[in-house]
Amino acid sequence: MRKVSTIESTESVELVDGVLKITVATDAAGTSLSGDAMAEGADALHAVNSGDVTVGAVLLVGSGPNFCAGGNVRAFAGAPDRGAFVRDVAEAFHRFVLELSSVTVPVVAGVHGWAAGAGMSLVCHTDVAIGSRATKLRPAYPGIGFTPDGGLTWTLPRIVGSARARDILLNDSILNGEEAVRLGILSRLVGDDIIASEAERLARTFAAGATAAFAGAKALLARSETSTLTEQLEAEAASISAAADSRTGREGVDAFVEKRRPDFS
Repeated sequence: MRKVSTIESTESVELVDGVLKITVATDAAGTSLSGDAMAEGADALHAVNSGDVTVGAVLLVGSGPNFCAGGNVRAFAGAPDRGAFVRDVAEAFHRFVLELSSVTVPVVAGVHGWAAGAGMSLVCHTDVAIGSRATKLRPAYPGIGFTPDGGLTWTLPRIVGSARARDILLNDSILNGEEAVRLGILSRLVGDDIIASEAERLARTFAAGATAAFAGAKALLARSETSTLTEQLEAEAASISAAADSRTGREGVDAFVEKRRPDFS
C-alpha cells in the first residue's frame, strides 16, 4: 500500500492510517441509516475501486446506541410520494452496497446495539463483523410491511442457508449476538464496551498487512460460488504462483526465512 491516499474527511467518512472509516448511522434520526454516509461513503469507495485512492481496510461503525437501526421510517411516512421516495433511498443505498462489495481490501464492522433492517443488510456484506452478547440483529422489514433491500435476500441465504434465511426473514427473527455468531453472521463476540476499539484494531491490522494477499483471497472466495472444484483448484494454483512472484509474496517469504517481521508497506 504505497500510494498516498486523499479522501476529504466528513462526519461520515474518514481515512486514517490506511483505514477508510464510514459511520453509517448517528444519533440523528434515531441511528437510522444516514443518507449522507451512503452518498459520501459510495463516493469514497468508488475512488478506492477506481484506483484513485489506496486503502488497506474499510471499517463500518455507527455512533450512538446502535450500529444502525434501519431506514428512517419517519421520513418514509412524511414523503408525498412514498414509493418514489423509498425507491430513491434504496437506489442510493444500493450504490453504496455495490461499491462496498467491490472493494478488494478487508471490510470490518463494529456492531453494537441494534443492526436492524438496512443495518443487518450491511453486516452481511462485511468480511469480519464484531459484536457482543448484547448485539441484536433483525430484518425488521415485515414489521412495517416492507420487503428487504441492501442485498439481504442475496447475502443471508449464502451465509445461513436458504431454509434458515426464509425463517429469519419471514418471521422477522431477532438474533442475539451468540446466535448470530453460531449462524456466521457475526464473526466473533467481545465485551460490549470494546466493540469499537477491537473493530478498529482489527481494521488497522489488516491495513498494515499483506493487502495484496487479502485481495487475492477475496477474489478466490468470490469465484468459488460458481466454480467447480477443478476450476477453483486451477484458480488457486494461478493465484498462489502469481503471489510468489509479487513484491508482497517475496517480502513475506524472505521475512519468514530471515526470522523477521515482514514489511508489507
